[in-house]
Amino acid sequence: MGAAGILGNPFASSAAEKEVESIAKPIPTRYWWVKNVDKPTMEVDWKNVQRFSEWKTTRGSLRTYRGAELDDKLNKVQKDNLKQWENEGKPGYTTKDMALSNAVSFGKPDFKFLGPQTASTPQQRGVPRYEGTPEDNARIIRVAMRHMGAATVGFVELNPETTRKLVYAEEPAPSKTPIVFENVDVGYATKEKLVIPDKARWAITYTIQMSTETMKYGPTMLGSLTTSLSYTRLYTIYAQLHEFIRSLGYNSYGATAVNGLGIAPAMAAMGGLGEMSRLNRIITPEYGPMVRTAFLITDLPLAPTKPINFGVMAFCKDCKTCATMCPSQALSQERDPSWKVQGPWGNPGHRAYFEDSVKCRNYWNQVGTNCGICFSVCPYAVGDDASLHRIIKGTIANTTAFNGVLVAADRAAFPATPEQPLNNP
Repeated sequence: MGAAGILGNPFASSAAEKEVESIAKPIPTRYWWVKNVDKPTMEVDWKNVQRFSEWKTTRGSLRTYRGAELDDKLNKVQKDNLKQWENEGKPGYTTKDMALSNAVSFGKPDFKFLGPQTASTPQQRGVPRYEGTPEDNARIIRVAMRHMGAATVGFVELNPETTRKLVYAEEPAPSKTPIVFENVDVGYATKEKLVIPDKARWAITYTIQMSTETMKYGPTMLGSLTTSLSYTRLYTIYAQLHEFIRSLGYNSYGATAVNGLGIAPAMAAMGGLGEMSRLNRIITPEYGPMVRTAFLITDLPLAPTKPINFGVMAFCKDCKTCATMCPSQALSQERDPSWKVQGPWGNPGHRAYFEDSVKCRNYWNQVGTNCGICFSVCPYAVGDDASLHRIIKGTIANTTAFNGVLVAADRAAFPATPEQPLNNP
């Protein structure tokens, strides 16, 4: 009864409903030093931003970028190394580690553009669809998603001149299907295109927390399975969110493959879930970089959440820890972000610390995993249990004067030795 009160009536008044409401808060209260702002701290020139095609990333075109000969060589290196290390019982690559990695990768629902579409709609149940204000709608979505397991939730209104450009123009290979917006009432999918209605003007963006402890074991299977488990949880919620929106009487449109709808970290930054950073992922106030992100699009009206500033981009200028510790040296060592992309896998129009993604992926092959060192060595990858950490983060958010001293203190307190490439091709 309590859950029905929370989700069905944002202004619940019964004692039981109020009690459950007090327990199931939609989002943890943020620290005072997290400020809402009108623009993200990463500079964006929206006029020069174009909708990107997902297959141009190294997920889809790595063989093209590094050449067939090197691609074959590194894929063989990966296969041979994994077999050898498992036979040797190398820590992080044992049969037990492999088994756990395989297990947590299982369970992601099938990806469908319109969602599973198994939940009954209000029309099918013979009742009117849910109607609420954008603020009410955002609240029930946030509460429902927190119940499903999301860490943080935000909302972005899609504007054709700005934020809608974060939706991919074409989905991943091998289909490379165009994703288009049209003036239709309900979207649809064909072999030729995926159609999102112009009226579907809102993106729901959310995060899933990753384990800091297991990520510290990267680059091994123990570190890699952190990501696998996070994606399993991330997209289980994705399917559930599709069904929740459908059961309210509205439509939603999403990815047909992992990370296949649009630039999820950028959308998360626009929705106030974190700031973009030197490692080209969002860093959140609650969990640092230890999150994975996703978003889907809906015609359910939602009150947008603003971008935030808590000093990350400014701190990244002086820190450089992730770039220093990166074994492939794929991350930028420049003090300031740049407008210049590193290759065709980068999307122009924003000022960022663009990475050499091919170097990164080459190293993945050599160690057999997805690395993750840049995540685990980030100074923000520290919990807030100690009050000192809160004081430091509050200081960073309000002044850059002590950034150099704080970087040196972090290096002294949490020394890290970068892994060396096995063979830098």
